[in-house]
Amino acid sequence: MSELTSHLTPGLLVQNPAHPEWGTGQVQSNINGRITVNFPEIGKVVIDGKKIELVPVFEQK
Repeated sequence: MSELTSHLTPGLLVQNPAHPEWGTGQVQSNINGRITVNFPEIGKVVIDGKKIELVPVFEQK
């Protein structure tokens, strides 16, 4: 797992800057840099953390 994705633990809220329309998703798992995120608008998505950088969300507006 790379240093960029190692902090993405289950339960963390994230956004994909390339797809803001997906909304804020919750990390379900992070196994070897493959991050499963449940987004409210599209459901579960498996993201390659080596190619896409997810942005943690610490405060909901």
